[in-house]
Amino acid sequence: MVCGNRLPHYFLQEGSMKRVYVNEDVCMGCHLCEIYCQLKHAKSKDLIKAFKKESPRPLPRLRVEEKGVLSLSSRCQHCDDAPCVQACLTGTLTRDPVSRLVTADSERCIGCGTCMLVCPLGALRMDTEHKKMVKCDLCQDEEIPVCVANCPNEALLYMEVPNGNDKLEKKELTQTQ
Repeated sequence: MVCGNRLPHYFLQEGSMKRVYVNEDVCMGCHLCEIYCQLKHAKSKDLIKAFKKESPRPLPRLRVEEKGVLSLSSRCQHCDDAPCVQACLTGTLTRDPVSRLVTADSERCIGCGTCMLVCPLGALRMDTEHKKMVKCDLCQDEEIPVCVANCPNEALLYMEVPNGNDKLEKKELTQTQ
């Protein structure tokens, strides 16, 4: 879990890249980010059908962690070092040379879970129905990831990583809101 908006050194990449940041001071743990992520990855794209009729039920590519009054949304940060890419036995996980995102080819995944074991955030999930790993893709076909676009308190921000900076100060998060 990343708290205090610190990004460990292995998340950083040369140049800048947009990422989702969490301002845990305003996250209320409503889980709407999870719901909209599930809906984004549902076959029907209809909220009621996705949750009541789709089988298997779509999985969110993120999770909300809660501890007392603190809650925050956690997802793949597309680490520079990307231990999941290095650990993947089948080449399912690769880094896109243009977008620099860690992408997943579900057709190649054998469901071994090695990537999940090495992820420093625990951001990868196993789709037990299909025996495939799923992860955040930052909603590449959207201008803004759906989790960010639908956060009622604007606790999620989609912004560029300052070049070479390993820490995003709280004042930077609140100034952008």
